[in-house]
Amino acid sequence: MAERLSWVPDEVDTGLPSAARLYDYLLGGGHNFAADRELAEKFLLAQPNARTIARLNRAFLRRAVLHLVDAGVRQFLDLGSGIPTVGNVHEIAHRAAPGSRVVYVDYEDVAVAHSRMLLAEDDRSTILQEDMTDPDAVLAGVRATGLIDFAEPIGVLAVGVFHFVPPDRDPAGVVAAYRDAVPPGSFLALSQFTSDLQPEEMSGVVAVMRDSANPMYPRTHAEISALFEGLDLVEPGVVPLPLWRPEEGALEEDSERAGIFAGVGRKA
Repeated sequence: MAERLSWVPDEVDTGLPSAARLYDYLLGGGHNFAADRELAEKFLLAQPNARTIARLNRAFLRRAVLHLVDAGVRQFLDLGSGIPTVGNVHEIAHRAAPGSRVVYVDYEDVAVAHSRMLLAEDDRSTILQEDMTDPDAVLAGVRATGLIDFAEPIGVLAVGVFHFVPPDRDPAGVVAAYRDAVPPGSFLALSQFTSDLQPEEMSGVVAVMRDSANPMYPRTHAEISALFEGLDLVEPGVVPLPLWRPEEGALEEDSERAGIFAGVGRKA
C-alpha cells in the first residue's frame, strides 16, 4: 500500500520513485517513500559510495555558494533544487550575507510542496514549479517573483542535476540560455555524474535508473567542461568534487571515487 502523509500533495504517486527523493534518502532526509528507498538500495549496490558522493556534492554546493558570496553575489537561481534538507542555498547565503535572495526551481511535486512550506515566511526566497530544461518558462517565472534583479550578478546553480538531462534536450543549449540571460559578473556552479572516474559503477547506476522516472546520462570531463562555454572557469577548473577548493583541514577524499565532476564559471 502506497504511503500517504499530510505533507504529500494528493497528485503524487508515492509508489513511483523519484531522483529528488532518492537523493533525500542518501543524504539521510525524511521526505522519501518505500519505493524511493527500494530504488536507493539498488543504487547503493551499483555504487557503494553513493552516500559519500551525495555528501560531497552537498559540500560542493556549500563551498560554491560561499565563494559566490565572497565574490559579491547576493542573488541565486538554484535549478533542480530538489527536496530541502539542512544546508540549503538560502540558509547558507542568508547566514553569510543577510539580505541575499534565492529562487529555487524544481518540477517534482514533493520537492515543491515541502519547499513552499519551508519558505512560507521567508520573503527573500521562493520556489517555482518549472522544468529547468525550459529556460524561457523558468526565466519568465523568475522575473515575475521580483526577487532577482537581472541588472546585478546572479549565481546560477545546477548542482547534481544535469545528469538527468538527456542529450536530445540539448543540455549545452539549456546552459547557454541561462548564461545569456544573466549579466556580466554572474556565475554558474555545476556538478554532474561522469563515467570517467568509476566506469563500472556508473554503468551499474545507469542500468538501475534506466526504467525509473529519472534516467541518468553521465558525461565525460570534456562534455561537462563544454557546458561552461562562454564562461571563465574559476580555479581549479572542472575537477572531482572533493578537489574543488577544499576547505582547510578537510579530509582529502579519494578523488577517483568521487563519481562527479564539478566546476564554477564566471561570465566576464
